[in-house]
Order: sequence, then structure tokens, then C-alpha cells
Amino acid sequence: MYFETTRSGALGKLNNFVEKNILNYTSKRNFDFGVKNRDNVSGLSPYISHRLITEYETAKKVLSKYPVEKVEKYIQEIFWRVYWKGWLELRPNVWSDFLEDLNNIEEDKNYKNAINGKTQIDCFNDWVKELKESNYLHNHTRMWFASIWIFTLHLPWQKGAEFFMRYLFDGDAASNTLSWRWVAGLQTRGKQYVAQSWNIKKFTNNKYQNINLNENASPIIDDREYKAKPLEIEKSEKKNEVLILFENDLNIETLNLQTYKEVYCILLTNENRQIKIDDKVLNYKKALIIDQAKRYQKIKVIEEDKFKDLTDTIKAFDIIYPSIGENLSFLRNIKKKKSLSYNFLTREEDEFSWQFSNKGFFNFKSNIPKILSKLKIN
Repeated sequence: MYFETTRSGALGKLNNFVEKNILNYTSKRNFDFGVKNRDNVSGLSPYISHRLITEYETAKKVLSKYPVEKVEKYIQEIFWRVYWKGWLELRPNVWSDFLEDLNNIEEDKNYKNAINGKTQIDCFNDWVKELKESNYLHNHTRMWFASIWIFTLHLPWQKGAEFFMRYLFDGDAASNTLSWRWVAGLQTRGKQYVAQSWNIKKFTNNKYQNINLNENASPIIDDREYKAKPLEIEKSEKKNEVLILFENDLNIETLNLQTYKEVYCILLTNENRQIKIDDKVLNYKKALIIDQAKRYQKIKVIEEDKFKDLTDTIKAFDIIYPSIGENLSFLRNIKKKKSLSYNFLTREEDEFSWQFSNKGFFNFKSNIPKILSKLKIN
């Protein structure tokens, strides 16, 4: 599966999906027909996760052609990503605890066999190879993979989430971490997702059969509770001369960059990431940034050490809010060391939508019509 590295290419993929394949999405979306046959899904997640195109403009494009009743399932899937992001924004300790857990988990032989595709489960081994080669997995396959990892291989969910983040082109802190928690039975407490052999057989079109799985597993138990808190995003009335953005929110279509003296896009190297990512993933992110820099020549692409040098003389920045994750952790760490002032630029669409992430997705889903109406998407 080929992934575009330009906004124009991403928009082309979106248009193609809407024009040709979206009406089959609801009935076909759960089937994994293999790497060479992905017409039953949109394949847009690498672009949306970096906001080369946003969730909202994707929804608007879909609903400009079809009434919501015909594409409701796809609209819901788009807004799962918004919901996950909002849920984590309201409970930031989930991310910090996840990272802390990773520091305390030993990488034993069973773990190493799993990440190298050397288990007794053929489909799992194939998915490990596919993930490493294509940096993508079908969403249903990700659920099976996570379930097998947790309940059949008995490996820590945190290391599975880390493994996905390392290799996925569309990996992001919220969707990835919380999806793994959901499979484990932590996100909706006591409600785990347990992969079944018959289900894998059916939705891989009989490719994998008679898989020996633990199909009666109990949910993972974790006594930590995370209650929703008010959003804590540093904002200032004063506009600064320098704008900073990161690779996980590259959508600058609505910004007037000419008002800024300098615009920098930072790509964190693995030295400053708590979860190290594959070189292909780093290079993919770099290609996305370079395209934006070509389109908006005011953007200068820098690594974090250059930003640290800038903070010796510049103490206040406007920053496109990168949300909970590696980039925000980096910013807050350097802010303390250099006594910096940040004015985070958030999106009206995000802040309006995130307020409905205080409970489960069913509550959020019931508010999607209100979100669409407020944002004039439908």
C-alpha cells in the first residue's frame, strides 16, 4: 500500500475514496483482504494523524457528496480519532503513566520472539512482518494483533502499544495508547476484546484457519483511575513573532504565516523521543514536513537542537498545539529549563469536540450531529 507524502496527494486519495469506494465501507470495512487490496478502507489515517488533512475537512468532503445516513459508520470512525485525542487531553496522566510503565518492563524472550515474528501463531507472525515492511495494518487486524499479544502471548499491553508506535505511519499517542487499553479491558473497565479464531478466519477471507488462541481471557486489572480534568493549555493574549509547529499537526491552511517573522517546523529525533521510532517512520514524517515547507516557503525545518539554540535569545513562541504526546512532553520539558512562554494555538473544532470526550464513546457519538452542526460540516 503506497502512502502519499504531499497534501495534494492526500486530498487525491480522499477524493478517490469518496467517489469510488465509500458506499461499500460499512459492509466491507472489517475484511482484511491483504496489502494489495485495501479498497474497502480509506487508508487516510497516515494523513489525518499528521493532519496533512484534518478530521473535519475529511468529514466535510464526505458529507458534501452523501447524506450522513449513507456514510454514518465512516463519519463515526473519523470521529473516533477526535474522541481519543480529547479523552487523553482530559486525562493526561494516562500518557505519563504509560511511559513510566515502559521503563519498568523487562524485555524477555517471549517479547523478543513476538516482535521478531517467531511465535507459534502464523497469522501473528505474518502481521509482524507486514507491519515492519509496510508500516501499516488494517484496523481490524490491529485489534486481533493486540488481543493475541495480551491474552494469548501474555505480554504487557504497554510494550505492544510501544511496538505499534515504533512502526506505524499513523501512530499517535491518543489513538494508539487508548486502543490498546481498550483491547486490554482498561478503557471500558472490564470489557476486553478477545480475538476469536472464527472471526479471523471470516474476515481474512479464510486465509487463516484453526488458530490456537486463548478465547476465554479475563480483562487486565489496573487499580489506577483517571478522572476527567479541565483542559490545561497555555494561552496568551499576546501574539508572538515566531511560530512553531510539529509533524503531528501540519495543517496550516487557515493560518496567515506572513504575520510571523519566522516559522519553524520541528521534527524530534530519536534522541529526544521516549518511544524510539523506525527510520522509515522518521523519514515519512520528514517527507510530509518538506512538502509543507515547499508549499509555504516561510517554513524552516529544524531539529530540536536548533530550537534549543533559538531559546537562548527568544523566550516567547506561538505554537500550533501538538496535543498530549512526545512533542508536548518535549516542549514542557524545555520550557522549565529555559523559562519560556508559550501561546498555544488550538483549533475551535478540537476544543468544541473535546468537551464531549469526558465520558465514553457512546456519549460522544450521540453528540456528533451537534458537532457537525456547530462546525457547519453537514
